Amino acid sequence: MKVDPDGAGFDEARLERITGHFADRYVDTGKIPGCQIAVARGGRLAYAKSLGLMDRERSKPVEDDTVWRIYSMTKPITSIALMQLYEQGMFQLTDPIHRYIPEWRGLKVGELQSDGSLRMADPLRPVSVRDALTHMTGLAGSLFPGHPTDDGFNEALRANRRGMTLEGLCSLLADYPLKFQPGAHWNYGLSTDVCARLVEILSGEPFDRYLLTHLFEPLQMVDTGFSVPDASADRFAACYGYQAGVPPLLIDDPERSSYRRQRSYLSGAGGLVSTSGDYLRFCQMLLNRGELDGRRIIGRKTLELMTCNHLPEDGDLAQLANGGFGEAEFTGVGFGLGFAIGKGPGATAAAGSVGEYYWGGAASTAFWVDPSEGVTVVFMTQLIPSISYPFRSQLRALVYQALTD
Repeated sequence: MKVDPDGAGFDEARLERITGHFADRYVDTGKIPGCQIAVARGGRLAYAKSLGLMDRERSKPVEDDTVWRIYSMTKPITSIALMQLYEQGMFQLTDPIHRYIPEWRGLKVGELQSDGSLRMADPLRPVSVRDALTHMTGLAGSLFPGHPTDDGFNEALRANRRGMTLEGLCSLLADYPLKFQPGAHWNYGLSTDVCARLVEILSGEPFDRYLLTHLFEPLQMVDTGFSVPDASADRFAACYGYQAGVPPLLIDDPERSSYRRQRSYLSGAGGLVSTSGDYLRFCQMLLNRGELDGRRIIGRKTLELMTCNHLPEDGDLAQLANGGFGEAEFTGVGFGLGFAIGKGPGATAAAGSVGEYYWGGAASTAFWVDPSEGVTVVFMTQLIPSISYPFRSQLRALVYQALTD
């Protein structure tokens, strides 16, 4: 796609502030080896730049078709897949998950006591499909340690990691109590893997096959999947870990990465790799209210349902998030079915629009869709954790300041 900032309603010189910022502050200083940024509006590509290296150890530059680990940017894709099945009448959001995963019938809530013990209590209602889509299940497996239920589950998961499947994960989750009443808190973890398992159960297809047939092939997302094939291996980026005051540490070499082989655990929460071009097509489909190039992926009203705030009493994540996330990051941010939902600049204290939706990945990747402005943005790099630097908030300011209409 040809870059056309004027046609997209952007000031080209002001867009170049993005290049200067990320090159000068991050790439040239060695804080990250490289990154890739794409900005589109109204179906026109306004800005696309590849900066620095995708593989520092081999001196390989970032290319247009570099393949990145997108981790939690898998979650919106999984959520769309599950809601395609909602459109076929296969479930309701209020359905208890134990209707589809019988092992979950009888789950208890483990109420944490002052002495660190757990007191078992009955849930006020069963865990629902909507709870899974909104991360309000109370399930074990949070990314943030410290809760005895999480600690016990995570240890068991590590012991059973070899050969783990989505079915096996859901069976393992049934052995542990919920950490809170369903719907009471927002707790980031494995809920979207449960959504992926529901896709398998309801569709009768393996999760990777379903995504290929119903999303990736129709959207022509040719480089998105759960592994990197041999033909694409030379395009696969290295992944690095943040180190204070020194260059980042290589933590996943692309030639020896687990992504270079087929895996049994098809994580709907964080298992995909993709390219900027592929993910931008996914975002453009969302911006087009569920359609791209004449192919309908999700219904307009279904997408509206997914991108409104589902938190109780129109709350925000700063009030309801249970551990691990800073209050400032989530102030004025709601959550829908697979996406964070911006409640507007006054609420978030950041440039943007009411109703924009977005998410990011563990290696600092990010995207957002702003229906009010017709803007989509994709940011790719490979630095863990995603809170190492404020890439996302800085990019937001740099994009919006360049709009001309």
